[in-house]
Amino acid sequence: MRLCVWGAAASMKKERGGLAHRLAVGFRKQWRLHMLALPVLVYLLFFSYAPMFGVVLAFEKYSVTKGFFGSEWVGFKNFEFLFATTDAWRITRNTVLYNIAFIILNTTLSVLLALVLNEMYLRQLSKVIQTMMIMPYFLSMSVVAIIVYAFIGPNGVVNSILKASGQRGTTNWYIYKPLWPFLLVFVNAWKGVGYTAIVYVASISGISQEYYEAAVLDGATKLQQARHITLPHLRHIIVIMLILSMGGMFRGDMGLSYNVTQNSGALYEVTDVIDTYVYRALKTLGNTGMSTAAGLYQSAVGFVMILISNRIVRRVEEESALF
Repeated sequence: MRLCVWGAAASMKKERGGLAHRLAVGFRKQWRLHMLALPVLVYLLFFSYAPMFGVVLAFEKYSVTKGFFGSEWVGFKNFEFLFATTDAWRITRNTVLYNIAFIILNTTLSVLLALVLNEMYLRQLSKVIQTMMIMPYFLSMSVVAIIVYAFIGPNGVVNSILKASGQRGTTNWYIYKPLWPFLLVFVNAWKGVGYTAIVYVASISGISQEYYEAAVLDGATKLQQARHITLPHLRHIIVIMLILSMGGMFRGDMGLSYNVTQNSGALYEVTDVIDTYVYRALKTLGNTGMSTAAGLYQSAVGFVMILISNRIVRRVEEESALF
């Protein structure tokens, strides 16, 4: 019996030693790559993993003077702020519905735009168009809010056109609720579709031209080539992008819902999302614990959504799964 135990222990020790030796040898051979990865690892450690300690605030009545360890422990009371409020249904509904609209519309438009750019014969013109499309992605939402205000403000383009057509008075579009669900979806698409389309264009460029040459010999049209060659090759990256998007299903676009709408109280019914609601509550109450609880709730639900969507994809087509 003792011989067996000693033998197993010796075997494990030898295995650990062999693993350590292999790691050391691998590091010496690839030390340049490890040094290149070091800044990214340090960044992730300090700015992604270290701040995770702050989730303890979600379970405390945080006080700056008492600090992390001295603040009163309140358990799940901070989470009641989201679920017990009378506005819980409204902000959750708006957040989820907007994200569903963003995902469906932006994905569809991005893929179509990528297909069009890929079929352009003038490559220089295609690059110019790609540059113009991607520029809105880098604009701050504050700048986008100014652009929107220039169109629908009291003296904006829309009201000027309406006055020129004979309408009397000025329409205050910042209290007209039916407009904003469509406007927010449009602004989000205008800002983000170009960037996502570039990802799909890059994926299309990796498809072998032999498929298209064979299709041309068989007499396939451009539409048939897109349907039977391009889209099937894009399905993996499309599914991965959709899975990643599911992680933000319960996160609202703060800049879009707060800045672009000018935080108009008359529009809260159709524009208020979880992020804007928590932000206003934080400004009013100054309760850091409640805002941390909301962020933790959104992150946890997003993580679960990614796991569920990835598992569904894995059951349907394992190759398209994210992990």
